[in-house]
Amino acid sequence: MKYSKRNEEIKRAKGSIPNWLVAEKLGIHENSLYRLLRKELPEEKKREILKIIEILKRG
Repeated sequence: MKYSKRNEEIKRAKGSIPNWLVAEKLGIHENSLYRLLRKELPEEKKREILKIIEILKRG
């Protein structure tokens, strides 16, 4: 798997939402989010992040 394809659905869903805001809602540091996204995440963690992204999009 190419590294650029890892967690692609999260990157697409996030759009222009800044990483620091997603990390803040997850209760982690922005750098920790970057490290998490380096590897393909388990489905449960992906769902958690995608849920947060949807909440942020709704405002």
